[in-house]
Amino acid sequence: MTPTAWPRAILDGDVVVGFVMANFDPENELAAFRCGIWRLNVAADQQGRGVGRFAVEGVAREAQSRGRDRITVLWAPGEGGPEGFYLRCGFEPTGEQVFDQLLGARTTTTASRPAG
Repeated sequence: MTPTAWPRAILDGDVVVGFVMANFDPENELAAFRCGIWRLNVAADQQGRGVGRFAVEGVAREAQSRGRDRITVLWAPGEGGPEGFYLRCGFEPTGEQVFDQLLGARTTTTASRPAG
């Protein structure tokens, strides 16, 4: 595993309902990989319950505790993708693409937007 990786299981009681992998590598040559979410998975039957938002906010808090004020995430464009979710969590597209994926960024203090 990459030493800068920050893997976390997301539990509801004793049940794993999701997983988030963040990365905190302020020296990474790619700005998109210096502080942000690498992977976010939520069990299909748990989606829509706030698990993903909980994970995003956890990464933001960890980044803030490390003195970072910005987190990033990459997503594949297209119908059925996670773009709407990330936008509701306060990420804004930067206009950049990395490995054919869109780059989004938000401050660590940005609150999630209401669903809608």
